Amino acid sequence: MKAIRRFTVRPVLPEPLRPLSDLARNLRWSWHAGTRDLFRSVDPERWAAAGGDPVRLLGSVAAARLTELAADRDFLDRLDAAAADLDAYMTGERWYQAQTDRLPAAVAYFSPEFGITAALPQYSGGLGILAGDHLKAASDLGVPLVGVGLLYRHGYFRQTLSRDGWQQEHYPVLDPNELPLDQLKEADGTAAQVALALPGGRSLRARIWLAQVGRVPLLLLDSDIEENDLGERGVTDRLYGGGSEHRLLQEMLLGIGGVRAVRAYCALTGHPEPEVFHTNEGHAGFLGLERIAELRAEGLDFDAALEAVRAGTVFTTHTPVPAGIDRFDRELVARHFGPQAELPNMEVDRILRLGMETYPGGEPNLFNMAVMGLRLAQRANGVSLLHGNVSREMFAGLWPGFDAEEVPITSVTNGVHAPTWVAPEVYRLGARQIGARRAEEALSVGDSDRWDSVADIADQDIWELRRSLRELLVLEVRERLRASWRQRGAGTAELGWIDGVLDPDVLTIGFARRVPSYKRLTLMLRDRDRLMNLLLHPERPVQFVIAGKAHPADDGGKRLIQELVRFADDPRVRHRIVFLPDYGMAMAQKLYPGCDIWLNNPLRPLEACGTSGMKAALNGCLNLSVLDGWWDEWFQPDFGWAIPTADGAGTDPDRRDDIEAAALYDLLEQRITPCFYERGRGGLPDRWIEMVRRTLSLLGPKVLAGRMVREYVERLYAPAARAHRAMDPDSARALAAWKARVRSAWHGVTVDHVETSVTAATAELGTTLGLRVRVGLGDLGPDDVEVQAVSGRVDEEDRLTDAAAVPLKPVGSPDAEGRWMYEGPLSLDRTGPFGYTVRILPGHRLLASGAELGLLAVPSEDLAGAGLLMR
Repeated sequence: MKAIRRFTVRPVLPEPLRPLSDLARNLRWSWHAGTRDLFRSVDPERWAAAGGDPVRLLGSVAAARLTELAADRDFLDRLDAAAADLDAYMTGERWYQAQTDRLPAAVAYFSPEFGITAALPQYSGGLGILAGDHLKAASDLGVPLVGVGLLYRHGYFRQTLSRDGWQQEHYPVLDPNELPLDQLKEADGTAAQVALALPGGRSLRARIWLAQVGRVPLLLLDSDIEENDLGERGVTDRLYGGGSEHRLLQEMLLGIGGVRAVRAYCALTGHPEPEVFHTNEGHAGFLGLERIAELRAEGLDFDAALEAVRAGTVFTTHTPVPAGIDRFDRELVARHFGPQAELPNMEVDRILRLGMETYPGGEPNLFNMAVMGLRLAQRANGVSLLHGNVSREMFAGLWPGFDAEEVPITSVTNGVHAPTWVAPEVYRLGARQIGARRAEEALSVGDSDRWDSVADIADQDIWELRRSLRELLVLEVRERLRASWRQRGAGTAELGWIDGVLDPDVLTIGFARRVPSYKRLTLMLRDRDRLMNLLLHPERPVQFVIAGKAHPADDGGKRLIQELVRFADDPRVRHRIVFLPDYGMAMAQKLYPGCDIWLNNPLRPLEACGTSGMKAALNGCLNLSVLDGWWDEWFQPDFGWAIPTADGAGTDPDRRDDIEAAALYDLLEQRITPCFYERGRGGLPDRWIEMVRRTLSLLGPKVLAGRMVREYVERLYAPAARAHRAMDPDSARALAAWKARVRSAWHGVTVDHVETSVTAATAELGTTLGLRVRVGLGDLGPDDVEVQAVSGRVDEEDRLTDAAAVPLKPVGSPDAEGRWMYEGPLSLDRTGPFGYTVRILPGHRLLASGAELGLLAVPSEDLAGAGLLMR
């Protein structure tokens, strides 16, 4: 029989155990080993059955056991210590509070998904895990962040396999009352809600759940409430599910509803209002519209409100391909805004203009969420150095006339939250070396001094640690593989072979990630005979542990999984290669430490960052990867291997896969397996151990989310907060009026004449040229523009590379024709073919970049001359 109604009955803890509830409902336990150890000691068997979730544990532990613990002096002392430690963590000064600059009072961080812990399954892949790590690192550093997302009642899907290896999806229902969440309540005790207006007089309401992530509150909006009609209740049903309108409603709720939720939270709790809003990918881009509407209600016009909103907004793009961006039909968006829908006092055409692809190569009838995100943010970034370059190329159409390198999109390379991802065994070895407090600081804040101490750890200790982690992984794999085969229909009598799967003394390679085609799950299968020889080599075998989910609508990705599963089912090799279904945080935390090699072979440059290899590196696992994402930035032969790429324009995809797979096999056969298996005089693989040591000491401090969040604070949040404070209503109005005036007058801005003090075609290094430039400014004046000399090396087509710009200064008054003369020196500071040009940009103290308006004036073709040859 099925229940007609469901309740969650929460335990009543004895008074001495009440602090357990506070510890369970602050998700710091997910990265604080001492708190997890305390909960494990409550009831080790139930802790394991609860999947390491304290809320589930406390809901299942027997009353007699609670009574026993309430009288256990040793347990109560440990509980008091854990509660005091959490209180000190929540209230004490941390890195952020020690900074001398006037940093933002608060930052609101919006993301469609958050991977905090397996106990709160609200993530699908790297974007969500990155967002979770961002919140946790911000908490450790004391950054006053407020996270904003959606609460999906089905989360992302659970994955199993059919008997023939086809991915099957399951959507378990999540009860918020059984999760580590609390409802945000109004002063009268009723549930706090936000509401959006929908076409046809309908409304979409959502309650606000609060997850406490250390010091950081995370607000999650939930539309599955009785006040909604059936269709609206399903808006937050699944992560990345449904059709276009469903996704649009999710993103309106996240952005517009999210701002309203932040306002409600700050009003109810006294939390400082955010000065900076950070949009993590385009899904939350509508937050800018709600903030414009707020300012318009205070008396600003649309253009002034737009300037004020842009000043305090940061936008992070995570995708290197246009196909990865949400785009909606113009008519669909138009229907959901305006007088009969949401934001009724805002002109629909102004909303549409923010997201339409009105640039060369764009689709003029599509509303692009990333384009809107960029137009609503004064500061934007990619998530690795290479991805920043790719993003500038991809979005260059928004800044016509500018070279891609000048497109105002910077990069902050992702990091990972070490306390979450470093295995306890690795942490204990570090703590034994430098002390627990210094080890904790090294993992959270990070600096090279603390990580340099890895050099003092004995080779024997490193090797024993690596083997013990490999052995733990082997046991985990066998358990998960047995469960998977039972789900596929196998009987116990068929599964005796699983006891021999993997060997704790064999070189272990991990590959786990989402399964879109560009990540090339099956590249390793390109030459199956060669792969089998590697797996079954009599002296230097390798073994693979593989995991990953394909999107439910991606049959191509599912076929890749099936192809790999069928290979792994072959009795000849199934003890050496396994595919584990249902990849998630709990599996990943065992997988990264237990592998010796982390494999990554995407099509370059389609991996924006790829943080799984960072998590592996923090556990002493070596990376073997295509030079893409973060590996392109930080790879050194001292601590890993780069798979050569065949990404020339003339190489067809099949040929490219053949070449790169062959390069992968070559590396494994000729360099990696010998390094792992060759022993020095002490009986240890000395070269391998040294690479592990260098991975930890050189990569360790770089890959930390603490480093990443500090960069966001210093390079993006602090400047955005300063710009926000400078943009008072009068300044916003003045800037908007100035921009309108400059745009309307720009047709009259010209570079008319350029002359230099050196007329010869060659000059000597160190020479300084004198430049004189006559320009027309039309209805503008020198205060409205910046005239620059841009110089650098020139290629065969006289294009400037590695260019540098220096401002020129106006001299005197305009001539009889209204032309201005500008002068300045130009230093010839490099040898070889050298050239320069002159350009005019809009100039204003409140612009974050000269390219912000996308306006540029350069000399006409007949003024252009040859470059200078330096000698």
